[in-house]
Amino acid sequence: MVQNVLCEVNSCTHWAQENKCTAESIFIINHAHQKATESQETDCQTFDKKDSVN
Repeated sequence: MVQNVLCEVNSCTHWAQENKCTAESIFIINHAHQKATESQETDCQTFDKKDSVN
């Protein structure tokens, strides 16, 4: 598991209690393949949708 990575996306299979990410690694890309200058311009490619959301 990656250390000290927080995520609020509880619809992801890597999300755990207290907003912790349980993925072994994280892959972030530029949104729409443009150079990012703000966090909103990035996308998490590690996201994997849960079958059911709590």
